[in-house]
This record gives sequence, C-alpha cells and structure tokens, in this order.
Amino acid sequence: MNAVQRPRLFIEAMREDDLDGVMEIENSVYEFPWTAGNFRDSIRSGYHCRLALHHDVLLGYFVVMVAAGEAHLLNLSVAAAMQGRGHGYELLQEVVELARAEQAGSLFLEVRPSNAAARALYARNGFRQIGRRRQYYQAAVGREDALVLSIDLPPMQGYRP
Repeated sequence: MNAVQRPRLFIEAMREDDLDGVMEIENSVYEFPWTAGNFRDSIRSGYHCRLALHHDVLLGYFVVMVAAGEAHLLNLSVAAAMQGRGHGYELLQEVVELARAEQAGSLFLEVRPSNAAARALYARNGFRQIGRRRQYYQAAVGREDALVLSIDLPPMQGYRP
C-alpha cells in the first residue's frame, strides 16, 4: 500500500488583513458562512485564530476560544479543492496541541448532523457526543440541530502556540 504524502502545513496567526482569503474559503465551503465581522471579532477578542499555509497558499484555518480550563473549537475549515487530503486532520491536531498547551482539560465543538465528513473526522480522533443543541444552525428550510462533541485533553509539555 502506498502512503499518501501531504504537504507540510505552516500554521501562523490570522490577521485582519488575511480576511479576504479566509472569506473566499468560508463562502465556498458553507451554505451559511461566518461573516468577516465574526472573524474580526474573534481576532480582536484574542481567540486563537490560525491560518494553514503551504508555500504561501491558504489551505484552511481554525478559530479556538480557551477560557476557564476549557477550549471551544468555533470554526475549522479547509478549502474545498484541498478537502479529502488529510488537511482537516492536521488542523485538528494543531487545535488539540494548542488547547493542551493552554492547559485546557477538554475541547468542545458543535457540528451539524448532516456534516458526515466532519463527524467522521472528529470520531476518528476520539471526540464523543455529549449533547445536542436543538435548532442551533440556520438551514435551507428551518433550522438544524447541533451535535455537541467533546474530548478530554491530558496535559502536555513543551508546546507554545
């Protein structure tokens, strides 16, 4: 069996002047995307907003809030053309390492039940469903529930986000 080789991602802080590229991805992968204002507010609030680059090409990003010993993954996205190549996994590993370095004991997120690819990624990485938020997401018709997922994070030494 041949191993699939992925390009090494470079992770850097998201800045407000990166938002054009972020919004290009966001608008292409979500029917109901975040706004530039959502990202701007996250940056200004001091959330961990990171870009994933390969040779200066933006492949994806994530936004994580850490407070009171818990981390909450608010957004993790990979450009549509780059999906299915393991980049989501790599970004999720960065999120977990960052949360552990910030001494979060748990990492939480919400995901649409209809997002099978994301649900599979999270399940493969040890997340478990701990709840459901009724009518959480906007949908084409009405609203869609959110599944609340969580993973416990053992302490980590040596990583600096």
